[in-house]
Order: sequence, then C-alpha cells, then structure tokens
Amino acid sequence: MKRLLFVMCAAIFTAFGTAQVHAADVTGKWTADMQMPGGGDSMQIAFTFSQDGSALSGSVLGPQGDTMAISDGKVDGDKISFKVSFNGMTITHEGTINEAGDEIKLSSKSDSGDFPGMEMTLKRVKAAPTPAAISVPPAQPHPVRAAL
Repeated sequence: MKRLLFVMCAAIFTAFGTAQVHAADVTGKWTADMQMPGGGDSMQIAFTFSQDGSALSGSVLGPQGDTMAISDGKVDGDKISFKVSFNGMTITHEGTINEAGDEIKLSSKSDSGDFPGMEMTLKRVKAAPTPAAISVPPAQPHPVRAAL
C-alpha cells in the first residue's frame, strides 16, 4: 500500500515537474506612448512582433516614420526581451506581459549615456472587426412571367 502511494505521488510530481510554462503569444501590432525625458511631450511608437515559439522578431516604427528591426528577441512565459539598434547605440528592452496578453510593461536602457532609460506600456492593437456579410434573398420569379 505504501509502495502504491509512493508511486502515485512520484507520478504526480513528475507530471507537474515537467510541465512547461507556455509563452504568451505577442504576435501582432502594439502601440505605446513614450514620455520624453523631463516630462512634457510624449510620442507614439508602434511595434510589430512575430513570435515562433520563444523566438521573437519584428520591428519598431519610430515617431519620424523610421523602421528599426528588433534583434535577440525572446518570450519566456510572461517575460519578453529584445534589442533595437540605431544611430550607433543599442537599446535593450525587457518587460512583462499581463495575464490577458493585451499589455506589456516595458523598460528600456541604452548602452550609451545619450539615451536615458524609460518605462512604457505597450497595448495590443485590436484587429478591426470584419463587416458582416449582407444577406440577399434569392430572386423570386416575376408573377406574370411565371404564368406564361
């Protein structure tokens, strides 16, 4: 009896121990309002992510319309990280995806002192609803022609 209980407990622990945390799927378009250093104005940035397992690729569209590819992208459970390089500097982004999968709290820091670290919240862009198909009833025969 003790042996059976031990085997059952071992099986349960093995099943839970090998269970993997599934990464959130961040594929799609995201936007964020980034506060300028010192407060004041903010600028909108757009992100496009493509996720394949834990690998993350995509791009960032800056406020001047310049597109920058992301590199070293990774999603691990509710954690996300990637880098963006431009103007000779690399900015590392790390964040947490909320449980609903529609917000990412992101921190960024530069390898250069010219760009201060920032915090931003990315929000998933919802797909535009597809217009409902218009239902057209089948044509009815003309009563006079039907009588002929």
